[in-house]
Amino acid sequence: MTKWVYKFGNGEAEGRAVDRELLGGKGANLAEMSSLGLPVPPGLTIIADACAAYFKQGSSIDDELKRQVLAGIEGIEAITGKKFGDGHRPLLLSVRSGARVSMPGMMDTVLNLGLNDETVHALGHDAGDARFAWDSYRRFIQMYSDVVMGLDNDVFEEILEDEKARLGYEYDTELTAGEWQHVVTLYKDVIEEELGQEFPQDPEVQLWGAVGSVFSSWKSARAVTYRQLHNIPDVWGTAVNVQAMVFGNLGNASATGVAFTRNPSTGERSLYGEFLVNAQGEDVVAGIRTPQSITEDGRISSGSDRPSMEKLMPEAFKEFSQICDRLEQHYRDMQDIEFTIERGKLWMLQTRSGKRSTRAAMKIAVDMVDEGVITEREAVLRIDPASLDQLLHPTIDPRVPREVIGTGLPASPGAATGEIVFTAEEAVVAEEEGRKVILLRVETSPEDIHGMHAAEGILTTRGGMTSHAAVVARGMGIPCVVGAGTMRIDLRNERLIGIGVTLEKGDIITIDGSAGQVLKGEVQMVQPELSGDFGRIMKWADSVRRMTVRTNADTPADARAARSFGAEGIGLCRTEHMFFEGERIHVMREMILAEDELGRRAALDKLLPIQRLDFTGLFNVMHGLPVTIRLLDPPLHEFLPKTEEEIADVAAAMGMEATALRQRVDALHEFNPMLGHRGCRLAISYPEIVEMQARAIFEAAVAAAHETGAAVVPEIMVPLVGLRSELDYVKDRIDAIARDVMNEAGMRIDYLVGTMIELPRAALRAHIIAEAAEFFSFGTNDLTQTTFGISRDDASAFIPTYQRKGIIEHDPFISLDFDGVGELIRIAAERGRRTRNDMKLGICGEHGGDPASIHFCEDIGLDYVSCSPFRVPIARLAAAQAVIRAAQR
Repeated sequence: MTKWVYKFGNGEAEGRAVDRELLGGKGANLAEMSSLGLPVPPGLTIIADACAAYFKQGSSIDDELKRQVLAGIEGIEAITGKKFGDGHRPLLLSVRSGARVSMPGMMDTVLNLGLNDETVHALGHDAGDARFAWDSYRRFIQMYSDVVMGLDNDVFEEILEDEKARLGYEYDTELTAGEWQHVVTLYKDVIEEELGQEFPQDPEVQLWGAVGSVFSSWKSARAVTYRQLHNIPDVWGTAVNVQAMVFGNLGNASATGVAFTRNPSTGERSLYGEFLVNAQGEDVVAGIRTPQSITEDGRISSGSDRPSMEKLMPEAFKEFSQICDRLEQHYRDMQDIEFTIERGKLWMLQTRSGKRSTRAAMKIAVDMVDEGVITEREAVLRIDPASLDQLLHPTIDPRVPREVIGTGLPASPGAATGEIVFTAEEAVVAEEEGRKVILLRVETSPEDIHGMHAAEGILTTRGGMTSHAAVVARGMGIPCVVGAGTMRIDLRNERLIGIGVTLEKGDIITIDGSAGQVLKGEVQMVQPELSGDFGRIMKWADSVRRMTVRTNADTPADARAARSFGAEGIGLCRTEHMFFEGERIHVMREMILAEDELGRRAALDKLLPIQRLDFTGLFNVMHGLPVTIRLLDPPLHEFLPKTEEEIADVAAAMGMEATALRQRVDALHEFNPMLGHRGCRLAISYPEIVEMQARAIFEAAVAAAHETGAAVVPEIMVPLVGLRSELDYVKDRIDAIARDVMNEAGMRIDYLVGTMIELPRAALRAHIIAEAAEFFSFGTNDLTQTTFGISRDDASAFIPTYQRKGIIEHDPFISLDFDGVGELIRIAAERGRRTRNDMKLGICGEHGGDPASIHFCEDIGLDYVSCSPFRVPIARLAAAQAVIRAAQR
């Protein structure tokens, strides 16, 4: 019989922190804290496998699972001395999700479960506070009706706001017991009116409704979107934690809060967090009331005149600080902690590794090495490679004046500029249209997740440093300012009202997530300094990794940027990108439209000095490092005009009839150009093209050697080879030109000729192709296209649907398909080295900057990966992590 339920409490637990796959992150850490003897309300965890079983059974809960849960609740009753559904001392429960990895705000929670028209009186009598009991009951009705019954939370908020206005109150805490009782009546009435049913009074019915809803929230749109953004597998499911309620809303000696053991924005080693007196946990993150700082230092730095927890509740603060230190030492990482104080008694509700900005992650990792808590290798593993993107983009230039139109809390560092939009949907549309936007919300909710991801930055007028917007933005690496109380969002008229200014939708603002400022217009940015903690982490990573990291660069500017980020050569120079600028495109078109070889060679003679200069620039920047240059790859029609207007303009510029040009364009049209006349096929049809490019490469190598004093070893890559005979033909032309240039220059040039493996046939026949090729570079973009038979340009129309329906887990154009495309790469690598054991192997597709794909490259022994300049540090770190994790296996 499957054990579905694991119990914890009273200093004991059936699970531990290592049981994350079974118990989920929250359940595993509750069990661990309980085993450590910390004050944890007793409870039980329904294992994550039950989530899959729930959906398999048609969204119903198995009788055996129910039996085990009820048995677990009996254990909670024994510890607390209260009874679930009892009319004298009722046990109330919280029902919370707990996925294997943290998904803040993405799934559902129900608090105060077990209240009804009878137990609310018993709760008030037992607590000696009727007001607290009715406040808790209205919270439960509101949350349960939203999460389980599907009645929008706004319906209840409207009733509550109307009642507060009628009574002349500003805060919820001002309502009396009788007034809350009246609100409860209004709530129940609207449920009957809207849903045609009464609010359930049976606590057991409430329990199964809540458990089922938490399971169901695993497949909610916002949770699915979050998993796709963070590569979390759908099959994991969520555990459910059922726990005895403790109450932070039991008067002014009670409170609830969220804290980090270090500052999640800066990494500073100091307790950091917020709390609310006489409140429940949801109030802190909801942003409905302005929270107070936990520490006195935090209160002072925020400019608040409201007392800190350190001053207001010194005994609880002292105990809490000690527990925070203990948890950080135990887990050897910065912790994100939820807690409640019930009439002076501290209860720990959750601990987990805290989400942090990348800058904070760097500092925390380096500091913990210096403190002797973790090793350098562990520090390297602590940094998410993809998150380095946060550090590699501009911030606001400190020398430029700032027109500050609003201030708030610096929730997520970095700066962003964009147009104002007021809804998540508008942000998504803008991203699709290539426009940069700042998403403005009074406060964000989990339903906004798609818009938050699409925006350059996020601004809210309510909420604190642990609000939904702050936590999610930090996790995504998006600049964010929250709680900008000096500003007002007028949603009806789509306006932002700031200090001395009113802005409309579409107006430009800049937010500084490090300073908590909102600025009018676009502000000048500066490049970041990649030193300090970043430099130390990268130094440790470089000392570990085996693979080298190159860059995909077509210009000296790209090459310089990449080298500053630590690139160790160029793995892909796409020569076709050099032909689109200025006058070059005209000469290229002249070559394409020439009637014969003589005409083509005349045009190529004009292109030769341009190409030579381009390559010389790259060789000079990368002196002493390898440079791989791919010969012309795309079909020729890509260089030609497409619309009638463009054809007329080009024809006039070239002195030819528009009709004749249209005929030539039509003649070059291909029905499936990506599988057509391109790559080595062009070189075979028009060998004069490869001869010009080879001469430009070798003459540039001679010039760069003279200018830099460093020998250049060009690596010439022939694209789209499927037959060895194709490579033989092109290589003969390259070798002949090399001999000519060396004779002319009177010097020897070392060079390699290889091919890009981007066709399944090339991978399968790699042992034969390797007889001619001196290196393989895997073009994973085209290899993915040709293996799947999917056009990358058209895949976006259905790949998201495939992911949503569980057909595939990841977009294969973003993260390498290990089972299919990866298997072809593995075959080609093994067969190629069987023929030529010293063959150099690398990848140069977009996957070269994807951490998961880099791990695969390490596993099969590739020599290098190549990626865009700004992804070079990401690849360096991922390559190091691949080595460390391989050693741990």
